[in-house]
Amino acid sequence: MVDLVSSPPMARIMAIDYGTKRVGIAVTDPMQLIANGLTTVHSKDVLTFLKDYFEKEEVSCIVVGEPKTMMNKPSESAPMVDGFVKQLTKMFPLIPIERLDERFTSKMATQSMLDSGLKKKDRQNKSLVDSIAATILLQSYMEQKTLNIKP
Repeated sequence: MVDLVSSPPMARIMAIDYGTKRVGIAVTDPMQLIANGLTTVHSKDVLTFLKDYFEKEEVSCIVVGEPKTMMNKPSESAPMVDGFVKQLTKMFPLIPIERLDERFTSKMATQSMLDSGLKKKDRQNKSLVDSIAATILLQSYMEQKTLNIKP
């Protein structure tokens, strides 16, 4: 049995749902057990936000959603996400970056909000949808990692 009280803290895993206007960000706890929505930031501010966050918190891996079509081809937003990943790699070369198919995360986030009983006005909050989508992306990554499935 794992002794969680005396186990040393680990670095967090971060997931990013990158969009042209907003970027949803989720992180694990230091033990990498639970995925939580962290925030949503404007896409022009995301690199500054990440720099500040990494100065305060240790992150062992960044998972970035990979936009694909239903035919499993890169979507039209894929070049923007690729450019963002290049910037991430350049700014934070010591943090590994994983890519994970993000199809359906926004729909799953909206359904999750509906299932939890949020009012229509709250469900229309795009920032909340992006944060939940990032959390779903992170949870999927953690499940695949636990099952030793290559993302």
